[in-house]
Amino acid sequence: MTTSYETAKTQLLDAALAHVPFDGWSAATFQAAIRDTDVSPTVARAICPRGAVDLAVAFHKRGDEAMEARIKFEDMSSMKFREKVAAAVRWRLEAVEDKEAVRRGTTLFALPMHAVEGAKLIWGTADAIWTALGDTSDDINWYTKRATLSGVYSSTVLYWLGDDSPDAMATWAFLDRRIEDVMQIEKAKARLRNSPTLSRLMTGPNWVLSRIKAPTRMPKMDFPGSWTAPRD
Repeated sequence: MTTSYETAKTQLLDAALAHVPFDGWSAATFQAAIRDTDVSPTVARAICPRGAVDLAVAFHKRGDEAMEARIKFEDMSSMKFREKVAAAVRWRLEAVEDKEAVRRGTTLFALPMHAVEGAKLIWGTADAIWTALGDTSDDINWYTKRATLSGVYSSTVLYWLGDDSPDAMATWAFLDRRIEDVMQIEKAKARLRNSPTLSRLMTGPNWVLSRIKAPTRMPKMDFPGSWTAPRD
């Protein structure tokens, strides 16, 4: 019987989670996961060339998928938009069944050789939230929304890891404060746009920013975003 790629990866991840609290996302954990499953070492290495690092990535993406499924399931029609964002971040954290696995992952992706991967995962979570909530921006706002939410999400995760309050109530209060900070920034931007003097000063920068498009506008490109050349 042939085991599919995704099934084998799921088996390895499930097996690894039992060892992560003790050995982290390490080579020892990866070898233990192989021993605990029917996946051969050769196949395991083909599926996860970087060993436990690839399993840590899969663990993070599993949480994103659970969050997306909950966003689709829940009735959010009565929520204000800021409440929807806060709920999505909360549901992303509530999708975690093992906080220690996240703690160990945070340590792993803080290492210089894996920092870029960690940043990509956080950005991916922010993108998943905005996409699930129906974001249709295709300009510089596509980037600023995700960059801002990445900061909110990462800081909330760090707070949550050290939170021992009942039902993580301190974390949700912290999240609300961070989103309020973002709302203050948006209000400041709106005041700038409505100011006759300041808006004129921003004419040049705004023109430059208007040329930046979201990556979905150029799906065949290997790098994020695009520059729209001005017409004559």
